[in-house]
Amino acid sequence: MKRILIIGCGDIALRTIPRLKRSCRVYALVRNPDYREALRRLAVVPVTGDLDDRASLARIKGLADIVLHFAPPDSAGRTDKRTQNLLSALSAGKNPERLVYISTSGVYGDALGAQVAETHPLNPLSSRGALRVNAERQIRSWARRNGVNASILRVPGIYAEGRMPVARLRQGTPCITDAEDSYTNHIHADDLARIAIAALRRGKPCRVCHATDDSRMKMGEYFDAVADTYGLPRPPRLSRAEVKNAVSPSMYSFMNESKRLTNGRMKHELKVTLRYPTVADFLEKTKR
Repeated sequence: MKRILIIGCGDIALRTIPRLKRSCRVYALVRNPDYREALRRLAVVPVTGDLDDRASLARIKGLADIVLHFAPPDSAGRTDKRTQNLLSALSAGKNPERLVYISTSGVYGDALGAQVAETHPLNPLSSRGALRVNAERQIRSWARRNGVNASILRVPGIYAEGRMPVARLRQGTPCITDAEDSYTNHIHADDLARIAIAALRRGKPCRVCHATDDSRMKMGEYFDAVADTYGLPRPPRLSRAEVKNAVSPSMYSFMNESKRLTNGRMKHELKVTLRYPTVADFLEKTKR
């Protein structure tokens, strides 16, 4: 039975566990000991360790055949030290056969609304995106040196019941007028979990795939659709310059990146059929 180690046991990881434990022994790195009992109830073996403390990762040496790396980078610097520490710990023993890493579509920055394939030049505009680029490069270099099949999933905005922008709509946070608005990309959390499992089974070595649905929505259109579904007022529309002055720099950075991700690799190489091909499919189900 293969042994899988999950790094970053958050919402997406928890959605993979029911599928993984059917055929694998599942371990999870946990920083907070309070989470161990909940993981045991899911038939997951908790392993205490902290990606910010390299010495604490000695327990994962040679532990896993497969690693699912879902942990975000720290917010400081230009080097993802968490990924650096993880790869160092994995290299201290027998290397895993496969590693799947969840990255972000923010590595591309602003593509001015163009269609973006996985070969598009990287141009992160935020520290978050720059750290993800660094993590990707670390993983691909390490995988090539050590003969590990590493897959990288570039992920846009994740949504699900309980992960909708309801609070933002209630606050009346503005959106950009349609003429100036940015294209945004989405994936349902359940579909992302399924894509991650497909990547560990079918991903090609050092291959990048977009984990995105078929939606081609502008950001304001997305918020309008969510507002209509949940019976909330649609957000006010302002010019791009006015929105920049009205929201936080981090939120504006997200709103300022316009791109339309392609998903042909995900469908053809990973053989993924989406449960929710578009946000509209999910919202229609929510209305019922």
